[in-house]
Amino acid sequence: MGIISSLIGFVVSLLVGGFGIYVGGRMVTDSGDYEQALWTAVFGALGWAVVSLFFGWIPILGGLVVPVVALALWVGIVNWRYPGGWTEALLIGLVAWLASLLTLWVLSLVGVTGLDAFGVPGV
Repeated sequence: MGIISSLIGFVVSLLVGGFGIYVGGRMVTDSGDYEQALWTAVFGALGWAVVSLFFGWIPILGGLVVPVVALALWVGIVNWRYPGGWTEALLIGLVAWLASLLTLWVLSLVGVTGLDAFGVPGV
């Protein structure tokens, strides 16, 4: 896979993740635009990466605690970027996860596979 293919895959994965967060933000808080969702996906992915980088190498913490801490940080970033509280941020995350899965499923039906939803945990 060349650099161009990798770059295209990253951009499409970011668009899918941003779309999921956009749908979650609009459904839960009726606010936000697609650009806000894209930046939320980028910040959320960076936060997850930082937690994994600094604590993922610790044998017990890496497998057990890091995913929980990283997810809490991701929800905190959504909470920071969207109005409402922690409950709304959790709901945005749940809707984003479902919307991203649905989007990837539809893309797979038309032959587009091998993608993730950048910025949405677990997809």
